[in-house]
Amino acid sequence: MDDKVLRAQLANSLSGKGAHVAFDDVVKGFPMSLVGKRVPNLAHTAWQILYHMWMTQRDILEFVRDPAYESPPWPSGYWPDESASGAVTERQWEETVRMHLEDLSAVIALVKDPATDLLVPIAHGSGQTILREALLVIDHNSYHLGQLVDIRRLLGAWEQ
Repeated sequence: MDDKVLRAQLANSLSGKGAHVAFDDVVKGFPMSLVGKRVPNLAHTAWQILYHMWMTQRDILEFVRDPAYESPPWPSGYWPDESASGAVTERQWEETVRMHLEDLSAVIALVKDPATDLLVPIAHGSGQTILREALLVIDHNSYHLGQLVDIRRLLGAWEQ
């Protein structure tokens, strides 16, 4: 099977191109004064969501790459400490954005690599495939990017 089209489509969706807003467009210029601000009736701040996106994506990537990897406890290992959420620094925000983008690039490289069998179950998993994990990253990132856009809109910080 020639899977070049599938790999290209996965890479495109992972990068946020097409029907969804790109990660860079959502986080770029996000006012630091608002990243830890609570919006009424929403469960999480922008900082919490960004951290959760990165941590979940990192968890998926490490699961795929490392047979000895152990996922953090759910849910505490996937969200930042609640007490620090309102006091996030610009450095923390930028570092988390950088790590998210680095890990996303690694996922994209993995699915674009012709040596990666997208359909064979991961040996140390319980039936998961690289295709399934890539789709999970696409789905999870899209969901939370939508939340970040909504938070920016509700806080008056979305000009698009």
